[in-house]
Amino acid sequence: MQWWFCLIHKEVEEGRGCPNASRLGPYETRELAMTVIDRIGKRQEELDNEED
Repeated sequence: MQWWFCLIHKEVEEGRGCPNASRLGPYETRELAMTVIDRIGKRQEELDNEED
């Protein structure tokens, strides 16, 4: 089973859903898909801090 995070609807999708260009994934678990935006934000913050 694969999970995706839809960037249009801001919701987790299982399997087929919105076009892949409009979503992030696939992820192995629903929890990973649900937290992807937070994880991306934290990673970006880390990168920004490295540049300083």
